[in-house]
Amino acid sequence: MVAQNKKARHDYAIIDTYEAGLVLTGTEVKSLREGRTSLTDGFVQIDRGEAWLHNAHIPEYHQGSWTNHSARRKRKLLLHREEIDKLAVKAEETGHTIVPLALYFKDGRAKAEIALARGKKEYDKRQTLREQQDRRETDRAIAAAKRRQRG
Repeated sequence: MVAQNKKARHDYAIIDTYEAGLVLTGTEVKSLREGRTSLTDGFVQIDRGEAWLHNAHIPEYHQGSWTNHSARRKRKLLLHREEIDKLAVKAEETGHTIVPLALYFKDGRAKAEIALARGKKEYDKRQTLREQQDRRETDRAIAAAKRRQRG
């Protein structure tokens, strides 16, 4: 795992996830392997039948020279035609967007996990936090009861 977008899971309700390949230059791959990437402002846009990753920050490779890339350029995502068509239709619905969740390497190739998501309202975020906190408390109580039972 190179980078995760934890903010996306907090701000959006994830509907469906996809794995996409990334078209990168050599210095981008080397910079990714160093692991200093940020996806917090990133989003995916479908343009003329192609998926593009915008605003993902892959810093310049420190040993690169004139061949270095720009840090926030748009990058093409490699998806099947059916997946792009499905995402394009769903993304045009009100309140839906496509966000990057993670960047990672799989069999030596850079991959992006993207998700079709719906924005959460403020009360939805509070409700999610409350549910997580309740789940944590019940897990702690169960673990404490098991420890008492053994001892």
